[in-house]
Amino acid sequence: MQISQILDKVDSGDIALPEFQRGYVWTRDQVRGFFQSLYRGYPIGGFLTWSTKAGNADARGNSPEKDGTIHLLLDGQQRVTTLFGVTRGTPPQFFEGNPDTFSGLHFNLDTEAFEFYAPAKMKDNPTWVNVTALFQQGIGAHLVTVTTLAEGDTVRQATYFERLNRITQIKDRLVHIEDVTGPDMTIDVVVEIFNRVNSGGTKLSKGDLALAAVCASWPGARATMKGALTDWSDAGFNFKLDWLLRNTTAVVTGGAEFSRLGEVAMAEFKDGLQETVAAISYLLNSLGGRLGLDHDRVVNGRGAFPVMSRLLHHHGGAFPDAMTRDRLFYWYIHSFLWGRYTGATETALNQDIQALDEGGVDALISVLQRSRGYLDIRRDDFIVSSIGSRFYPLLYLLTRVHGAQDLLSGVPLKDTLLGRNSSLQVHHIFPKARLREYGYSKEEVNAVANLCFLTQDSNLKIGAKPPAVYLEEIAERMPETLSSQWIPTDRLLWRPENYGYFLEERRRLLASAANSFLRVLHDGPFPVALTETSGLPLRSAANIADQEETSEEVPGLSDLVALLAEVGMAQPEHEAEVCDPRTGKAITIAAAFWPQGLQEESGTPVLLAPETTPAELTALESCGYRVFHSSESLGRYVSRLRSEQRAN
Repeated sequence: MQISQILDKVDSGDIALPEFQRGYVWTRDQVRGFFQSLYRGYPIGGFLTWSTKAGNADARGNSPEKDGTIHLLLDGQQRVTTLFGVTRGTPPQFFEGNPDTFSGLHFNLDTEAFEFYAPAKMKDNPTWVNVTALFQQGIGAHLVTVTTLAEGDTVRQATYFERLNRITQIKDRLVHIEDVTGPDMTIDVVVEIFNRVNSGGTKLSKGDLALAAVCASWPGARATMKGALTDWSDAGFNFKLDWLLRNTTAVVTGGAEFSRLGEVAMAEFKDGLQETVAAISYLLNSLGGRLGLDHDRVVNGRGAFPVMSRLLHHHGGAFPDAMTRDRLFYWYIHSFLWGRYTGATETALNQDIQALDEGGVDALISVLQRSRGYLDIRRDDFIVSSIGSRFYPLLYLLTRVHGAQDLLSGVPLKDTLLGRNSSLQVHHIFPKARLREYGYSKEEVNAVANLCFLTQDSNLKIGAKPPAVYLEEIAERMPETLSSQWIPTDRLLWRPENYGYFLEERRRLLASAANSFLRVLHDGPFPVALTETSGLPLRSAANIADQEETSEEVPGLSDLVALLAEVGMAQPEHEAEVCDPRTGKAITIAAAFWPQGLQEESGTPVLLAPETTPAELTALESCGYRVFHSSESLGRYVSRLRSEQRAN
């Protein structure tokens, strides 16, 4: 097929440029080099498309082909976008990126070089020809210029025209298109084909392809979805496009696989997306109101949301009663504590959605109980460290629902406290510096059982005071405050040399409190009225402080994260628990973790863990994780990865 035909099909909507999350990533150097290769007749590779039905599509431009088929361009998106932008003078629909990347490309008639417009070199210099203008106006528009430059030299004049003609003939060049089509070409199969073909470049995820298929039929889909993500982000919750698409898939189809969307009419998908967005907002309000989980860091177990969204679908978008809500939240807490969705996510989701559809919340709980064996929390379960563990959200939850008191003021802790320095912050009961003086490890220092929550004002005032000093002062004034935070009152346990015994006792107290609350969620008494509000919860400052602390402890991490954001790569989870995907058992806490690869579900999970033990490293590598021990080494890997992509 000729390049011009491909671009015409892009215009008509017969070939759709998938709206992948990464957008347009080529640089001006790549654009210039690409056109240099085209001009010289070098091979530029073929293209890969996937044929999908769009019978109910809101098609762009003209209608799709007669049989309702749209061809999604999988391999060649950057090349086609560049050709479209340079030859048409405008980016294609759905373009995301900087259009200046391919605007202003010029060709020198003497040197045959392609360069972008530079006033000092090209202004009033007729040997530099605007490539876009040449494609749009044709060679005839340059007749006078060429004749003047040749100054009567017919050979030189013919050479100039031949060079211009060679550029305009680029659009007539034949390129090979491999079309993946047929009923057996599911999303799973096509993603595998693409990633094998494109092994040296950016990977494609199932979510990428499913979203591309949706956007081919409904061009406004991604903008609508991103609008919802922005609203949640403004409220303190950060989610991803494929996560929202997974929720919508569950609501609309009753299953987890993206391939199910192929049988859904676009009008039905639109309604389902609207319903899903409302359901997620309702869930976030409910999680904040009932469980106190009111910001991004403490909303764990995101894989469970499609199941909860599906439940709301069955009840018209709201919980029918407090009992249903509480029992669902009982299941939700246990699902993230025991890593229900850390392994084969789609398999677990399908199993749970089926149980929910057939037997409601009670069936959900039964499935989890059979999988887990028991659903109670034991003291040893709190032998975890850092804010990245699954038990960190549980500690925050207990603090909120039990009305734990600020250690200095005695005021119940809420994220809506007013006044300067009143936002919630994580506090180490035994100061980190003092524990390190006694030789305790990083994991022991950051144990969840050594954490509690205070207002910023109290956190600053306590500072690095020894527990034997400041806890004694609190015990004398407000002894009930210590109990509200599950802090052992035995003075001997406040000494650094007895820190291990302190942790053991606090774990016992926390496990007892957690089981008591979970029993209430499961058995009642249930509140008479529901407490959800119409607006999204306020952002808490606790998660912001946590991330700043992580960046300070790992040199260069903040700069690396900023670089990744700049080049369109994924943002990491900070202080994240990394598990064996086969068993769900925690292996280590990573300073930064990219569970689906550096490029949004595009490859090997990557983690930055400066202090892994040999046993942890062996376990991580056996699970397929790529481990880095410093920001510098990870930065070098990112640079090498980008260089390989540019080369391909």
